[in-house]
Amino acid sequence: MISLEKAAQRGVPSLIWGPGQARRLTLMRQFARLEDARVLVDGCGVGMYVEALRAFTPEVYGLDIEEAYLREAQARGIRLLVVAAAEALPYSDNTFDVVLSHEVIEHVADDRRAVAEMVRVLRPGGRILLFCPNRWFPFETHGHYWRGRYHFGNTPLINYLPDPLRRRLAPHVRAYSGRALRRLFAGLPVRVLYHTRIFPAFDRIERRYPGMGRLLRRLADFLEHTPMNRLGLSHFMVVEKVEQDSRG
Repeated sequence: MISLEKAAQRGVPSLIWGPGQARRLTLMRQFARLEDARVLVDGCGVGMYVEALRAFTPEVYGLDIEEAYLREAQARGIRLLVVAAAEALPYSDNTFDVVLSHEVIEHVADDRRAVAEMVRVLRPGGRILLFCPNRWFPFETHGHYWRGRYHFGNTPLINYLPDPLRRRLAPHVRAYSGRALRRLFAGLPVRVLYHTRIFPAFDRIERRYPGMGRLLRRLADFLEHTPMNRLGLSHFMVVEKVEQDSRG
């Protein structure tokens, strides 16, 4: 059971595998070669994506700042896990072919440093697969604070407020515009290969109301291919590390 305080600080990791997670995995496979790759899940929570990615390669490493999450993953037989912060990855330069950051950078203390660390441990030609909250999604999904108390759940329109007001209501989590997300990579040896926004999978609605859930999913699939994807739940960005010129 995850406490409300922990949910505020770290978000809620994927606890079950469902259509939403499977759909995101399909996206990853379109933009990164996973077969026999060395993969880092940077902020792996209880290891759902570590477990799924091991269908393609045995070398999937998981890292999280929360030791309790990793103990739960280890209890299910998941290995190659380490407790560490995203801003100080305990790996050598040029170690991984793929780095997955799934709804994590919005929670770290220093997102710019966390991104630089992902780039550092990535091999030239390797790819970062990054999911994070979209500032223009109509709801803040990480809850909010009001009069010193944390309220869990979806809160409408917080993300549309000016930064000073948004930070008062949601000081525990960031949401990114496309421009702000790209700024995190400025000056680093990378190029952005792909960037879009994706809508929710409506898994919970579909479990309770299958017909409505399927209808919402079809609508979301359509909107993702229109200018309305600006209002999607999450950014999905694929970033490739480039060779640096060692001359000079």
